[in-house]
Amino acid sequence: MPLDYHSLLNPSQAAAVLQTEGPCMIIAGAGSGKTRVLTYRIAHLLELGVDPFNILALTFTNKAAKEMRARIEKVVGPEARNLWMGTFHSVFAKILRSEADKIGYPRSFTIYDTQDSRTLIGQIVRELELDEKLYKPAMVLGRISAAKNKLVSVQQYLNDPVVRQDDEAALRPKIGVLYQQYAARCFKAGAMDFDDLLFQTNVLFRDHVDILNKYQNKFKFVMVDEYQDTNYSQYLITRKLAAKERNICVVGDDAQSIYAFRGADITNILNFEKDYPELNVFKLEQNYRSTKNIVWAANSVIKNNQAQLRKDVFSENEDGTLLEVLKAASDNEEGKLVAQSIYEDRMNQHLSLDNFAILYRTNAQSRAMEEALRKLNIRYKIVGGLSFYQRKEIKDLVAYLRLTVNPNDEQALRRVINYPKRGIGDTTISKLINAAEEANHTLWEVISHADQFLPSRVSNPVVGFAEKIKSYTAVAGKNDAFEAAKFIAKNSGMIEELYADKSIEGLSRYENIQELLNGIKEYVDDPEREDKTLGAFLQDIALVTDADTKDAQQEGEAVTLMTIHSAKGLEFRNVYIVGMEENLFPSQMMITSRADLEEERRLFYVAITRAEKKLTLSYATSRYQWGNLRSCEKSRFLDEIDPQYLNVKFAAEPGRGESPFQHVFERRSNLIAQPQRKLAATKYVAPADFQPSDTSNLQPGQRVEHAKFGFGQVATLEKQSGTVKAIINFEEVGEKTLLLSFAKLRVL
Repeated sequence: MPLDYHSLLNPSQAAAVLQTEGPCMIIAGAGSGKTRVLTYRIAHLLELGVDPFNILALTFTNKAAKEMRARIEKVVGPEARNLWMGTFHSVFAKILRSEADKIGYPRSFTIYDTQDSRTLIGQIVRELELDEKLYKPAMVLGRISAAKNKLVSVQQYLNDPVVRQDDEAALRPKIGVLYQQYAARCFKAGAMDFDDLLFQTNVLFRDHVDILNKYQNKFKFVMVDEYQDTNYSQYLITRKLAAKERNICVVGDDAQSIYAFRGADITNILNFEKDYPELNVFKLEQNYRSTKNIVWAANSVIKNNQAQLRKDVFSENEDGTLLEVLKAASDNEEGKLVAQSIYEDRMNQHLSLDNFAILYRTNAQSRAMEEALRKLNIRYKIVGGLSFYQRKEIKDLVAYLRLTVNPNDEQALRRVINYPKRGIGDTTISKLINAAEEANHTLWEVISHADQFLPSRVSNPVVGFAEKIKSYTAVAGKNDAFEAAKFIAKNSGMIEELYADKSIEGLSRYENIQELLNGIKEYVDDPEREDKTLGAFLQDIALVTDADTKDAQQEGEAVTLMTIHSAKGLEFRNVYIVGMEENLFPSQMMITSRADLEEERRLFYVAITRAEKKLTLSYATSRYQWGNLRSCEKSRFLDEIDPQYLNVKFAAEPGRGESPFQHVFERRSNLIAQPQRKLAATKYVAPADFQPSDTSNLQPGQRVEHAKFGFGQVATLEKQSGTVKAIINFEEVGEKTLLLSFAKLRVL
């Protein structure tokens, strides 16, 4: 029985769902239920008899695609699994796997992450004997990435006099040469970086019209989420794919376009109607997330932008409290005010720490917030820390897996050729690299025949290494990803080496390898996955975005700290936007043009609309910059908020008394910090008869004695991968985390 969309959705949402033919643009204001609309729109297409294999839905995170697919499956059943749904990069990586040979790549090509790319560029800079301070890998990669996102090839870059003049004016005339060398080395290694997944898809469709026709006929309906974040490359791909049927539906909000620094082009959504004159436009203007005061305040800010698609966002929720403005004497004072506000709201309203988020313009602003939260013993997590797949031991094992699938992957090869140590030193590696360059071979080709290039004494361990990799490739060809990875982890010597390190750090690295293998097992046990090979798994993890890992940063409830860019798409009950000062927000680097200023204003709009119930804005009248205390003035954006929605609640000027929270804050922070300060100078000496107890039945709340740290009380016990960690509050040294199998504790 068909769904009654008019009863499930508001009139604007229902109209957008039911319009299935022709080009369509859904302008979705913050919190307006765009995911709900996309979900039902796809479900409606399936109800009309459209084959799910003919629907392409593009998102910006794997998480968004997964959630949407799960929602659609609840409505229409397992047919939802057959949709072509995923991120731009994952979908076009899948297409490239099938068609890679058409553009000269192996189907088992490696996907380089940012660190791989930077490492390779650093190697090329050193080989060309360029100034490493001038040609920093991050800067060079940024320049190359910008070129690829605009579909500027190596030859176009080298032949463009304007580009050449720009590089010469920046005293970096060799960027074009580095781009050329980098592209050549990636191609030789059978590798693509993230930008290549889109760049090479455009090349594929441009040079092979038959392939383009194939996918135009396949994808009869194209849908793009977060269209305001697309770059030129993504715009061109989607336009080409939809050129035949013209059934393209884009969803987005120009007021939330905040990724220009990554190449996003807001004109893609502003000028969409120029490409499709017959366009149907739907505006989702009801905000279901936030209180009326928050929505009205956001509207009063964004109306100042000239380049925008006009809409009237409204809320039918309660009015809610006014937006609080905290004015502090310094950044440290600002941190104290915010921390105390969180402490009081949590206690008075019985809220979880997960209800709170602190948003800032730059990562450096987290320091004052962290210090203040620690002093009040408020647990927090920072989004944007080192992700699981960036840890050394994980990158080491993944390098082995990558090399197994693609032996020409030079970055992976260099990483593990002498790890664990097998007697292949830097001198030998340099000789192998030189031999590869002179013979115009890949590094793998030289290593596979090392006895032809090196004396036997030196070549033997190299030949042995090559044989290992060949054996891994054979195992991977006959087994699924988990069996192959488990064999490689053991046979490479990595597990043995990490197990031998009994330090807490060593055990943590060992556990991380276990966790990776657990993840691979979970991957192959997923009944929905058809391809369970090692190559498929590597592609899956290579395409994990930052946004997909945000929820896995830390276990347990905690206040979330993150940049505003990282917060896009998220929502929290209580939000604090800190550092509302001129030159900080808007950033002094982003107010050189109206377009830049409007992007900063959109960023502020995104920050405001993350809040559901309470929004607090704070700024400091002085802040340290590069070691100097500077006076600050409040952000122009605060003045753009209609004052009827503001409550300037707290103020503290230098020399004009203390903030209202000061005494409470100092009293509580002293209670927490004093015992540690008072006793830290006294070194604990265990008695001569000290004997560790059996801790197998240790319980939280028990008092214990440690030979080095003295007396303490067990706070919590955490079981992880067969080990037990105890968090103990010691009287002399504060909180420590100890592994019970190694901690020598006497239970009192």
